[in-house]
Amino acid sequence: MQRYAVVMAGGHGTRFWPRSRRRVPKQLLCITGRRTLLQETVRRLVPLCSWRHILVVCSMEHATEVRRQLPRIPAAHVLVEPVGRNTAACLALAAAWIAARAGDATMIALPADHVIENVAELRRTVRAACSLAEQRDCLVTLGVKPSRAETGYGYVEVGPRVDRIGRQAFWVRRFHEKPSPAVARRYAASHRHLWNSGIFIWRVSTLQRALRLCLPRLQDAVDGVWTPGRGAAARIARIYRSLKPISIDVGVMQPISTMPAAPIRVAVFRARFDWNDIGSWLSMPEIWGCDAHGNAALGPTLPIDTSRTIVFSPDRLVALVGVKDVIVVDSHDALLVCARDRAQDVRKVTETLKARRLSRYL
Repeated sequence: MQRYAVVMAGGHGTRFWPRSRRRVPKQLLCITGRRTLLQETVRRLVPLCSWRHILVVCSMEHATEVRRQLPRIPAAHVLVEPVGRNTAACLALAAAWIAARAGDATMIALPADHVIENVAELRRTVRAACSLAEQRDCLVTLGVKPSRAETGYGYVEVGPRVDRIGRQAFWVRRFHEKPSPAVARRYAASHRHLWNSGIFIWRVSTLQRALRLCLPRLQDAVDGVWTPGRGAAARIARIYRSLKPISIDVGVMQPISTMPAAPIRVAVFRARFDWNDIGSWLSMPEIWGCDAHGNAALGPTLPIDTSRTIVFSPDRLVALVGVKDVIVVDSHDALLVCARDRAQDVRKVTETLKARRLSRYL
């Protein structure tokens, strides 16, 4: 069975303001090394499938830059969404594209903004998950063992082990959305809960049956959208105007995993690779490393009597004197200073800028 990879690159990274902007969001930035997060994601995929079997789904305003950053991917494999409708619509659109050209195939779906260092283990796990999805006709996700009580991630509750697959594959008992701090501590201490990585593997036909079962209006809408000939962009624009945004987790994975005698089962592979979804500036110390006082920085910094700071300023020196637990992010026209424990609230800056019609800073 042919294998395709679908990279979801439609996000705007609002918690990474002011470096992440509407025109150049987080996944198109070099914030972990010499390559952008999108480029790193695609490079991890190439041994799993060919360049011609990789699709990138992005917004209209990012399509030109995506094609520039990934010249080896055919231009027609960059699927453009006229407006964001979350991951269920994104994956339904990509599945319909694959079905129209290859019939049934295995589909590896993953976000464009993860950081994974142990690439060999990732590929080994994905190959094993592909085999399970192809043999057992199920939806598969990858779960990561929690290293802390994280409230910003969803969780997967593990059920019984999948027979004859080894020690890493389990049937899913339930998906849980982002928990309260007390619940997150309980999940982190449990051996039955994994972080939901947002990486999925399934056969195209299995996903489409699941969509038909859980989100029938969405599946009906994308059926035939990639009919040969011109006019696909106009059809997609018309379809997207009528869609409500919903994630694949909430729209499909959660309801199917709790259905009694569900016709499609959901499995999870316990991942053994490192994983960071780069959800906010608070993720960066794990990527950049810290000094003896817990300060993490990319760019020239001068910390004096300072601890637990996070600084992104590749172009200008930042001096910090007598401060702690602060995030400082410099860009060409804006400066962010944020309490470290408020990193998740950086998105409120973009919401306020919209409300005040300060679009030049978005």
